[in-house]
Amino acid sequence: MARPKAKELTERELEVMHVFWAEGEMAISEAREHLLQAGRKLAYTTVATLVRILCDKGFLEQKGSERPFRYLPIRTFEEVSGSIVSDLVHRLFGGSRDQLLVQLFGGKKLTAKERSLLEQVLRDQDK
Repeated sequence: MARPKAKELTERELEVMHVFWAEGEMAISEAREHLLQAGRKLAYTTVATLVRILCDKGFLEQKGSERPFRYLPIRTFEEVSGSIVSDLVHRLFGGSRDQLLVQLFGGKKLTAKERSLLEQVLRDQDK
């Protein structure tokens, strides 16, 4: 029996998505070039397979019908990262955001920049 398709992103799929989030619509060859510039040497066929999988999972969309095909992210970074963090909180911490916060901030001192950002987030939530 075949294994059901995973809805989560693998590490490589997430790498490809970061390229599309940063650059927007592009062809597979362009995505491969961006990955190469970032130090990830992947074969064209590997990138093409990852793009096809991301389309099947609903993260990318093919634009137009002329070759070379161009692809565009249809789920935002904020949407995907929020979903991944929510899943992490649920699976690892039993839904406890308190435990996540203890894990994040319990081990080391916050920098001034991190403290300022956290204070801003808390102020924004009070509005």
